[in-house]
Amino acid sequence: MNKNKRGKTMKRLFFGIFSILLISISTQLVSAKEISVTYVAGHPPVFRWVKHVNQTFIPAVTKSLEGSGHSIKWSEQYGGSLAKVGDELEAVEEGLAELGGISSLFDPAKLAVQNVTYYSPFVSSNVDKVSELMTRMQFENKDMKAAWEANGLVQLGGSIAIDDYLLMTTFPVNSIDDLKGRKIGAPGPAVTWLKGTGAVGVSGNLTTYNNEIKAGVYDGVIVFASAALPGKLHEVAPYITKMGFGAQYAGSIAANKDWFESQPQIVQKALIDAGETYRVAYQKDLGASVAKFLSIMESQGAKISEASDSMRKRWASGMDNVAMEWAKKLDSSGVNGTAVLKAYMDAMRSAGANPVRNWDKE
Repeated sequence: MNKNKRGKTMKRLFFGIFSILLISISTQLVSAKEISVTYVAGHPPVFRWVKHVNQTFIPAVTKSLEGSGHSIKWSEQYGGSLAKVGDELEAVEEGLAELGGISSLFDPAKLAVQNVTYYSPFVSSNVDKVSELMTRMQFENKDMKAAWEANGLVQLGGSIAIDDYLLMTTFPVNSIDDLKGRKIGAPGPAVTWLKGTGAVGVSGNLTTYNNEIKAGVYDGVIVFASAALPGKLHEVAPYITKMGFGAQYAGSIAANKDWFESQPQIVQKALIDAGETYRVAYQKDLGASVAKFLSIMESQGAKISEASDSMRKRWASGMDNVAMEWAKKLDSSGVNGTAVLKAYMDAMRSAGANPVRNWDKE
């Protein structure tokens, strides 16, 4: 090969490599982008499951995306600014927000199987066990996965587990008989816990409890310590009875399915990884707060008592089997409610739980 031909060949090779590099760089520049994301939560940031979105979830996503060429511009819509408590699912499903803290507790029709814990009280007060188990079930149980997908959502983890529920009242409770005729507020399916007690169950949520107790709408509420103090409920319902209703699963972080699937894999992974980072941080914060919050409420005048085993057994045994009623109703609609209930109860017993009532075995 003479010098001219060799020179031309080298030039072609050089320009070929240069062109490939330009195309590669251009592709990266096109794919690298700032993504606008709205996150919705019906509760205000005073509650830790909302607080940790800003303090933990968003920073974790940002850190994961460093150096990837992708970034997210966040719009945080909390406290009913975009959707009220219980309306977060619809806001994300309809594309008003890309992500949200979905309160399955307040959407029992659309996320029915996710409410298995609320239909089986008195199972376990160990919030860490409930969190770990229910997180695993959201990702692995086919019926729970199907519920998210049916509503146009992708569950990202970030399970919101709730510490052991208490009974807070305007009057002392020494016996279940003291509840007869009293109006007790409870969230979503927890209203069913009052069946057989003689109390009148009224559906409500944290954002209204304080004012409604003041107004006489309720004589008490079923609530948990980590929210009772921020909500100042001990100021209006100072009698706290540790009934041991149990820790509960109340929802997860989820994304609009179409939006999520349109994102690069690195962004999808960053969101799912951040969901677990959020869950761990939330649980750690929760664990450090419950005893502290009870102590603070007591120091501010609350009167705390613990229900005896006999009182708890009487309460649980006096209830209808709301768990099996719920499960069979789902079975009749084509959803495997009985299978989900059994899977949950078996897993909790295997993890060391000793339920006051074995709802799935009756």
